[in-house]
Amino acid sequence: MTTRALATQGAAVKRAAVELGQASDESRQAVLRHVADRLEEVRDELLKVNAQEVGDYHESGPGRDRLTLTKDRVLAMSSALREIAEAPDPLFETLDQSTRANGLRVERLRVPLGVIGVVYENRPNVTSDVAGLCVRSGNAAFLRGSSTALRTNAFIVGLWHEALEKEGLLAAGVSLVEDPSHETVTAFMQLTDVLDCLIPRGGPSLIAAMREHARVPYVLDGDGNCHIYVDDSARLDRAVAIVKNAKTSRPGVCNAAETLIVHEAVAATFLPALAQAMPDVELRADERARVFLPGATPASEEDFAREFLDLILAVKVVSSLDEAVAHVATFGTGHSEAILTEDATHADAWIRRVDAAAVLVNASTRFIDGGELGLGAEVGISTQKLHARGPMGLRELTCLKWVVRGEGQIR
Repeated sequence: MTTRALATQGAAVKRAAVELGQASDESRQAVLRHVADRLEEVRDELLKVNAQEVGDYHESGPGRDRLTLTKDRVLAMSSALREIAEAPDPLFETLDQSTRANGLRVERLRVPLGVIGVVYENRPNVTSDVAGLCVRSGNAAFLRGSSTALRTNAFIVGLWHEALEKEGLLAAGVSLVEDPSHETVTAFMQLTDVLDCLIPRGGPSLIAAMREHARVPYVLDGDGNCHIYVDDSARLDRAVAIVKNAKTSRPGVCNAAETLIVHEAVAATFLPALAQAMPDVELRADERARVFLPGATPASEEDFAREFLDLILAVKVVSSLDEAVAHVATFGTGHSEAILTEDATHADAWIRRVDAAAVLVNASTRFIDGGELGLGAEVGISTQKLHARGPMGLRELTCLKWVVRGEGQIR
């Protein structure tokens, strides 16, 4: 795809964004509901297209799982769209208002960002989720998926074109870049006249490319080196269930647990019980933990820094909450960090002291997900601090506009 062709496509997306930003709430809701219905109506056809791409995918590991759609995952996509459609309209909400001493009335309103560009790997569900959040918040979605999911993504985008046109809106409001070349993705990251915000959904190589090549504002959906700390007061039976869920329910996603930290007072009881409950998980443990896990592999410093995205868990034994917090500060990526404890003081200390987009108390890290937190879906989970942090839903796809109303005042 030539740079000129990409710019031409981008200009159409920009025009569609202006239209979507002024579309009625009812029209935007109707688009989402139409796509939700159509996903269920054509589910078997969509799964057939996706199965062909999964069959062509020759890598093992989490990439195959991310690429694969199932009946339940398609139903989850349609359910998410209905939930987003039912959410309150984020546009033109008044955040605050005041009257100045000179009589000026000042307020701030939520307005769309404009064109949201998303670069992502595999994950065809992201195509639907991102489009839903963008359209509902009055933004256009400009998508660049991977070559491995091109036909699946194009199929889903076709449903969005159908729905937008049914409501009299420009189909370009949800657009897909169908050239998967590296040259095109680099050019995409540099569409300064088109993109208002760029979000990557992928691994370290994509994040590195974004940092090197992007010329537009971006929000990093970074690595998820998520930790769980089992405190000396934790309920150990419950802790086993939580850690098992966080590690094994879907190991190839960013909110899966990658490192387990255990207080020395409970290590002798907890670690053997956990190993028995997760026989398929490879444990890479420090010297203190291996006393209770004789079959574990010695853990290196690199293991504590890695996002495995696999059935592998790094394990460390510590002597205090302070040591656990220090370990997270050294190796965490600012995503999601959990403490399992019955000590309210320790829980509060974890909440205050751990620097991450999300902290959890007595719950699996797998809950840090837009759908689970009531957002319907998410564009990504930001590990930055500007302008959004954590799961990005409808409100995170808006910015603020100052409105000042006067009666002839001059300065």
